[in-house]
Amino acid sequence: MATDYDAPRRSETDDMAEDSLDELKARRNEAQSSVVDVDESDTAESFELPGADLSGEELTVKVLPKQADEFTCASCFLVHHRSRLAETNGSQYICRDCAA
Repeated sequence: MATDYDAPRRSETDDMAEDSLDELKARRNEAQSSVVDVDESDTAESFELPGADLSGEELTVKVLPKQADEFTCASCFLVHHRSRLAETNGSQYICRDCAA
């Protein structure tokens, strides 16, 4: 018996996969509802609006002084670790990001 190798191959498992896909689509449409679950922590009170009065807020970040193995970039004024040092011009240090 001759076989057409250009024709797409189909088997019983393909037919079952197509049937189950149609069934899954039908179940998905039935399961969808218009009710949205809202988490209580996602209320409007948790959003910060631009220009909001934050004068009563306190900082919760611990600020450390510059360490012995750190430098302040003369271009971007950020504190970096010595491993990020790219150039030194006298007492001015330049980080790798600004040197690039």
